[in-house]
Amino acid sequence: MYMRINWVLYIAARYIFRKQKKSPSATLSILGIGTGVLALIVILAVMNGFQLSFIESILEISSYHLRVGALSVEQTAQAASLLVTVPGIEAAVPFRDFQGLVRSGQRGQQAAQVRGIVPDAPSLDLSMAARLDFEDGFFDLSDGRNALLGAELARRMGVNTGDVITLFSIPSIFSMADSGDQGENAGSRTFTVAGIFRTGFYECDTSWIYIHIDSAAAFSDAGPVLGIKLKNRFHDRQALELARTRLGEVPGFEDAALSSWRDYNRSFFGALRTEKLFMFILVGLIFVVVGLNIYQAQRRAVLEHREDIGLLRAVGGDKQAVRLIFVCDGAIIGFVGASAGLALGLLIASNIPTFFTVIEIIVNFIIHIVNIIISFFGVGDIGDFAFFSPAVFYIKEIPSRIIPGEALLIFMFGFLSAALAAWSASRKVSNIHPAEVLRYE
Repeated sequence: MYMRINWVLYIAARYIFRKQKKSPSATLSILGIGTGVLALIVILAVMNGFQLSFIESILEISSYHLRVGALSVEQTAQAASLLVTVPGIEAAVPFRDFQGLVRSGQRGQQAAQVRGIVPDAPSLDLSMAARLDFEDGFFDLSDGRNALLGAELARRMGVNTGDVITLFSIPSIFSMADSGDQGENAGSRTFTVAGIFRTGFYECDTSWIYIHIDSAAAFSDAGPVLGIKLKNRFHDRQALELARTRLGEVPGFEDAALSSWRDYNRSFFGALRTEKLFMFILVGLIFVVVGLNIYQAQRRAVLEHREDIGLLRAVGGDKQAVRLIFVCDGAIIGFVGASAGLALGLLIASNIPTFFTVIEIIVNFIIHIVNIIISFFGVGDIGDFAFFSPAVFYIKEIPSRIIPGEALLIFMFGFLSAALAAWSASRKVSNIHPAEVLRYE
């Protein structure tokens, strides 16, 4: 068996390298497989970077991994102390949410998503604290009159740290209109801006305000919600069952409503998953085209080597061994192309900002040359080129995230598409009979 594999691989390698002198089909096939693997890895790495940054911003800042609702203030504190002992749960932080309007001087008003949290939330929820990048001021809710604003919201309102803002809840606006009461007790309060933060997630930076949880209670009759962070958000189903069991052991928590991040973000995450799947399919069509090319090349190779096949069969090679030669041709092409694409794809995906910066420099250099030429004809300059302009995209740099399982899957796609195409094309070997071929030699 060992000797059989040896001569099969030897002849397969000779066919590949000998064909290079006659036809570039093997080289083109390797380049096609490599290009497909490279493109898929880079595209999915950038897509993962954008999608995971959105998902993590939502889960770490606004949604939490699990939520426990329908509790009183006393029950929320008791539930938090119970749940932090559950395996897999990292933090349990109470909060209150309500929709409000914020006003500053004569600059009009803006809609805002207001969240009341405890002053020690950063020490309880380290992942949230890591994503709050304060451009001015710092996290300080020790005073119930302090507020923390998103950077874009603060820019729109024209406020800085130390400025005073007025916060209204949506229901209180209607009650004020009906009663004519404009006092602070009628659902509006003034706060001092203690910090301006940026999360990198546009929705949070343009509409979020943090205040003390007790101050938020004055705006809304809804009870507090307990936000839970897990050590691994993908273990949410197991953690949900453990949390439900732990709360069920204590009287008074029968009506506690538990939910997972998969429940209250289902449509958004489903849309991201569908987008990624279709991108994978569209770019993966490269492998279909290359596979057809390999199929045609291997069919031609079988016809070109009819005499060799007849000779191999005559000296003792069986149909499976001879057919394996051409399958190995395709497998070698697929392995070399997929390996080259994988190595180059991982290199580029790991250095996406540098890669795009180099391309922008090259393109802008060409644009500069073109501008010099067209200036002699009195034509206006062409503007600079940028893949992701900060004026359009709310990012400082292009994110990239490589998922090892996806990279391995893409490699196997490239390798198997070539091997399967060669296996399908090599079926012609079974129809070649040594006696018929050698009779005319």
